[in-house]
Amino acid sequence: MMDIHQILKQLPHRYPFLLVDRVLEVEKGKRIKALKNVTINEPFFGGHFPHHPVMPGVLILEAMAQVAALLAFDTLGTTPDDKTVYYFAGIDGARFKRPVEPGDQLIMEVSLDRMKSGIFKFKGTARVNDLVACEAELMCTMRTLP
Repeated sequence: MMDIHQILKQLPHRYPFLLVDRVLEVEKGKRIKALKNVTINEPFFGGHFPHHPVMPGVLILEAMAQVAALLAFDTLGTTPDDKTVYYFAGIDGARFKRPVEPGDQLIMEVSLDRMKSGIFKFKGTARVNDLVACEAELMCTMRTLP
């Protein structure tokens, strides 16, 4: 379990781009389960779409990547510093099965497939009410800034 205060210590993201509210479960080196409460107050809903607000798919993927970063840091037993950046390296097989709307609770489960030479490969699924909203394979890498 990890609350918002612990998440803020791990991820450099801040409003409006921090997309993880709580970690529910973590199994070091294997898997993580986290949530995002989706509210009408999200800044993207004003334009996506004003007549029928839907969370953009790219932000669902970003939320899963942030959850993946939390798993990577936990797996390595590290806390990133100001010189560490965690980047997307690739997204494969992304599928969107249902829209995510205001009032939904997005439950994200991410498992670590492999870790080699600073590159991490994950499988992620985001659900609302046990229904799959999005699934994808994510590749991420950590880099040290000069």
